[in-house]
Amino acid sequence: MQANVGDTLIFHSNVVGHGDRKAEIIEVRGEAGSPPFVVRFDDGHVQLVFPGPDANVIPAELE
Repeated sequence: MQANVGDTLIFHSNVVGHGDRKAEIIEVRGEAGSPPFVVRFDDGHVQLVFPGPDANVIPAELE
């Protein structure tokens, strides 16, 4: 998984009735755009994440 600052990270829910969560990538700490990422969720919560297979990156220029 590769990302840049400003991209969106989507976390797909695996629980029925719970929607997907999205967050803006505000910092990339791995080499060459790889995780971990520091993200800001819609509610303002900031968190360091190591995204798993239930997440994908939407490049900023596609939004």
